[in-house]
Amino acid sequence: MNNLKAELLRGLWYVACPSAEVKPGKTLAKTLMNEPVLLGRDSKGKAFAIKDICPHRGIPLRYGQFDGETVQCCYHGWRFDTSGTCVDIPSTHEYQTIDYSKISCGAYPVVERQGLIWVYFSESGEAPEDGRQPEPPRMPDFADDDAPKLAIMLPFVCSVDHAALGLMDPTHAAFVHTSWWFKKNATKLRPKEKHFAPSDLGWAMVRHKLPPQNIAYKLLGDEVTTEIRYRLPGLRIEHIQGGKHSVVGLTTITPIDEDKTEVRQMFWASMGWVGPFKPLLKHLMKVFLDQDRRVVIQQREGLEYNPKLMLINDADTQGRWWMQLKEEWKSAGAEAREFRNPVKERTLRWMS
Repeated sequence: MNNLKAELLRGLWYVACPSAEVKPGKTLAKTLMNEPVLLGRDSKGKAFAIKDICPHRGIPLRYGQFDGETVQCCYHGWRFDTSGTCVDIPSTHEYQTIDYSKISCGAYPVVERQGLIWVYFSESGEAPEDGRQPEPPRMPDFADDDAPKLAIMLPFVCSVDHAALGLMDPTHAAFVHTSWWFKKNATKLRPKEKHFAPSDLGWAMVRHKLPPQNIAYKLLGDEVTTEIRYRLPGLRIEHIQGGKHSVVGLTTITPIDEDKTEVRQMFWASMGWVGPFKPLLKHLMKVFLDQDRRVVIQQREGLEYNPKLMLINDADTQGRWWMQLKEEWKSAGAEAREFRNPVKERTLRWMS
């Protein structure tokens, strides 16, 4: 891989933002996958995503007006509906014949559920006719109308590859996360052994029991277990189940461009008492995630020199799997064949 820039994978669904960030009758401009995207929600509450460029003179549509049904360009007043199709050109003379339906700024397929807006980026730039990833994944145990109870985002000045490698790194916590607990235990590395198996578009740390001495886990009931799944295009889904409650933690990495990434952390929880603790929990989440953000900024200073990187067994095996998955995804698309998961079942051991 290029040390600073990443090749962006297409034919996949990416998290654009939580649903709460796009209000009815409003738009939100973002750069995703190195493309200008204008997200919005029409007057009936339906989310959409169109390319944020007017095809007439190239000005971003975000500078125009949205009336809940159409986006009007601020330059010459061209209007586009939520599918990206032109519906009006004010300067058109009555004797001119222009088929508006053939003019489009471009649009992206959108799925909104479980409080998230997913946008599909295909190889062709059109609808997901290739069917490579028909729909985005669901969070287990929660209904389609269940939104995350907590959600934060921080921009990372690093490629999606290094964000992903940090996301699945099992050994850095004692050195990077500088809370009092990690400082106290940084020199007390302990042996870890986890079993892994291939899963949809990635792999899973198979379900196992969590330490009973952890007070937080006891709130979920007896026999608390967890499964952690990693999958393309850059998702970490942790599913914790107890006798009384369940929690799902989702971490997403969505490329802004080849060397900048949005990293989000979100949690769904069946417990009703989370609400009053949201401000404190979100603060702690930001502190924790910001420590990861700072270390990749520091890492970038070394990567500028394009050093040869050394990955070791078993601690860096998941990093190798990530790169193998990317290569297989690209090859399968280029050869118009089914994706073949290169991950093999095995047990990994490390100190952390």
